[in-house]
Amino acid sequence: MVGNIVENNLKLKRIFIEPKLPEGLTPLAILAGNLWWSWNHEAIDLFKNIDPALFEKVNCNPVALLEELNIEKANELLASKDFVQNMNKVFKQFNQYLNLSPQNGAENPKIAYFCMEYGLHQSVRLYSGGLGVLAGDYLKEMSDRNMNFVAVGLLYRYGYFQQGISFQGEQIHNYDPAKFTQLPLEPVRDERGDWIKIHVNMAGRTVWAKVWVLKVGRIPLYLLDTDIDDNPWEDRSITHQLYGGNNENRLRQEMLVGIGGLRALKAIGIDADIYHLNEGHAAFLGLERIKNYMQDKKFSFEEALEIVKSTQIFTTHTPVPAGHDAFSETMLRDYLYKFTYNLNKSWASLVALGRVKPEDENEVFSMSHLAIRTCQEVNGVSRLHGEVSQKMFNELYPDYNFSESNIGYVTNCVHYPTWIAKEWNDLYVKNFGDGFLKDTTNHNFWQKIHQVPSKEIMDLRSLLKKRLLDFVKKSLREDLTRRGENPQTIFEIINAIKDDALVIGFARRFATYKRANLLFTNEKRLTEIVNDSNRPILFLFAGKAHPADKGGQEYIKMIYNTTKNPNFRGKVIFLENYAMEMAKLLVQGVDIWLNNPIRPKEASGTSGMKAVLNGVMNFSVLDGWWCEGYKPGAGWYLPEHDTYADEKIQNELDAETIYNILENHILPAYFERDENGISERWLSHIRKTIAEIAPDFVMGRMLNDYVKQYYSKLNTRSRLLKKDDFAAVKTLALWKKKIEHSWDAIELVSMEAPDTFNHALPLGEIFKADITLQLFDVAAEDIGIEIVFYRRKSEKELELISRQELSLKNTAGSQATYSCEFKPTHSGVFEYGFRMFPNNPLLPSRMDFGLVRWL
Repeated sequence: MVGNIVENNLKLKRIFIEPKLPEGLTPLAILAGNLWWSWNHEAIDLFKNIDPALFEKVNCNPVALLEELNIEKANELLASKDFVQNMNKVFKQFNQYLNLSPQNGAENPKIAYFCMEYGLHQSVRLYSGGLGVLAGDYLKEMSDRNMNFVAVGLLYRYGYFQQGISFQGEQIHNYDPAKFTQLPLEPVRDERGDWIKIHVNMAGRTVWAKVWVLKVGRIPLYLLDTDIDDNPWEDRSITHQLYGGNNENRLRQEMLVGIGGLRALKAIGIDADIYHLNEGHAAFLGLERIKNYMQDKKFSFEEALEIVKSTQIFTTHTPVPAGHDAFSETMLRDYLYKFTYNLNKSWASLVALGRVKPEDENEVFSMSHLAIRTCQEVNGVSRLHGEVSQKMFNELYPDYNFSESNIGYVTNCVHYPTWIAKEWNDLYVKNFGDGFLKDTTNHNFWQKIHQVPSKEIMDLRSLLKKRLLDFVKKSLREDLTRRGENPQTIFEIINAIKDDALVIGFARRFATYKRANLLFTNEKRLTEIVNDSNRPILFLFAGKAHPADKGGQEYIKMIYNTTKNPNFRGKVIFLENYAMEMAKLLVQGVDIWLNNPIRPKEASGTSGMKAVLNGVMNFSVLDGWWCEGYKPGAGWYLPEHDTYADEKIQNELDAETIYNILENHILPAYFERDENGISERWLSHIRKTIAEIAPDFVMGRMLNDYVKQYYSKLNTRSRLLKKDDFAAVKTLALWKKKIEHSWDAIELVSMEAPDTFNHALPLGEIFKADITLQLFDVAAEDIGIEIVFYRRKSEKELELISRQELSLKNTAGSQATYSCEFKPTHSGVFEYGFRMFPNNPLLPSRMDFGLVRWL
């Protein structure tokens, strides 16, 4: 055998035999080279039907599939008239899709989107979880809508880890290298045909990165790769693992995606109108853009900052402070000090951009704070998360109540073609009528589900459940055998899975706040529920815990070992290596999607939305998107607010609530069947879920919201600032400088207001106040004063009741008098004060120029 021969005796040369299809099958290679195929059901079937077993073996990757084809199989396909006809039909669809050019012009700005991860397909391992899948869905929707859009990220050699589970239930982290030759990647070349490379200075070293492009329909996703010969090993590994390495490697990755990403676009020749930061990882982008404006256009730092802010939006996905990346000043100095020369700023001024208290040398530098200070618009990813973000970042604006913040929200959504089962899509198209697929946010279409016969819906749900359970049994057999499980145990587990069981899915990232263990709080109670032979039930768990999250890994171990308990054998199952294709089977095949995070730590969540599209009900805490999504009679919920301050007691209450709702509401509704085996009560939940929830959570709605609330607003303002050779920018920067210089010199001359300390103000009587200021060299119109009323909710929390701006009454020299006169409309005890702020119509929000004085 060759393996026994001493290597020195082998006279071997390497040869790469490039795969080459017969000319008649060229469309297959073109289709495989663009991820459009991954959300077109006919294209998926085209590749799958070439060799279903091989397609599954190569991770549903058509590039790898075609590479495995031998000449005989290729000729067989070419000889099949049906296959060639189907291939040409799909290829025609693809070309028609691509040939429509995006609209350019002032009303259609070019948007550049920066994100650390993209979940596009499981064969392209650029994602770890919800953030990436959301970004991937967004790119697909941008492609479908033919938006003027490009995206930027990093190309990871090993991606996120592949999960294994040991016999004892420990999570195993496997880092398999990606074969870039088996991915739909192309080098990005310049006019001379040379591969474009960019460089970023990091701690005195020059780090080089090649630029690749991944085609997502009509959208180019540009990916940076440092694993090249130009770099030493330390720098080649920067793009090895998504979220891998220590905090310093995270800093390098974030410099690469923000600074290097912009340089890549510049090298390609792309100058976007709007820059969208999906999370704060790419926040250094703002510094690089400011530097470019200063060097190329000779703007001052203040002028460049105004331009940059007016064209940037920051979307935060993290509801807890610990989830926002931050770096020590010591580490940062090695990497960013050069920017003090580029930006003509002191080191202290530069670091202050990422701090709450600029002078506090022990405070870490927050990427989210930098993003907020360099972006005009900021948003959370659900209504509740928007409010949580307002509170979390209110420390940046201590003189304002959190509810006055300019932080808004756009609730996340999911890409319909990616996550809908083909069978449901066919049913919708048949019953909803022409125009549905082009207007999936239209409630009128979805209401037609009420006209679909009950048996048709039940048969479809049964078909998808069977597909899921077939997958579960096959996966379990393979995984348990590989772990060395007793064959009899394997047989017992698989045999215990009932095809007619109520199937409940819990699949997501195993962060501890998501409480994957909550269901097992009272094992005795759960045992009784799952062992009712008349009402079989199956819980499916799946998900990965971050390699550094020991708590999450303990949850996996606990659940996995619970599956071995005779009481739960075949009734609680943990599925290994959660990925997008498994996710599709789960959200399409389960009956209920379970979610029970600690409130209010679920920023949005999107897996439950995918389930909704497929007629699956949610059973969730009213957190994240479910606060907006829940409709009575369309799923079930746990209350939005905690009842107990003690976490252990609250967990016990939530677990008992789950058991009670299962026993008294869900199980009776599911198993209450008529003579035809149909539960009309259950079907009413399915119909209401589809009709009333689904249309609000398809990606078209989310894109509409971003265009309406943010992109159009940024486009209008940036055009205003750039007009007449940036005249407004120069005016605004000069005005801010003047106000900052004069702010502390403004004096309060007099304040005439009711004596509310000694006397109550009867309801209905007029509250009148006059305030006179000595402004010196500041114009009266440059200052605003408002009266603000609060109600004290606790020692630390004030609730904003109302605010009313005072009008300019008169001026006398450098003095100005402002007045208000109104009737209070509510009785009670309030606290009020007068707040002075800078006033200029060019300011996009109060938070943009945060000077405030209480008088």
